Amino acid sequence: MVEVRYFAAVADAVGKDAETLDLPPGATIADLRSRLSAVYGPDLDKMLGVCAYLMGDELTRDSGATLTSRVDVMPPFAGG
Repeated sequence: MVEVRYFAAVADAVGKDAETLDLPPGATIADLRSRLSAVYGPDLDKMLGVCAYLMGDELTRDSGATLTSRVDVMPPFAGG
């Protein structure tokens, strides 16, 4: 089980701030993106492609990175 937390535009697109997904051990960010695109539609995958993924203290965009028990999906933030 993986807790997925959504922020900003991604949270708006999926209509929630978080959910728990049943993904197999060793699942990757690419697997997560595939699952979310299947559930929420292919337009979400475009958004997920520019997101960063925070797992523990590691921020990555590597689609081959193995998921941890909690993943934060973070779209680019503007501001300054």
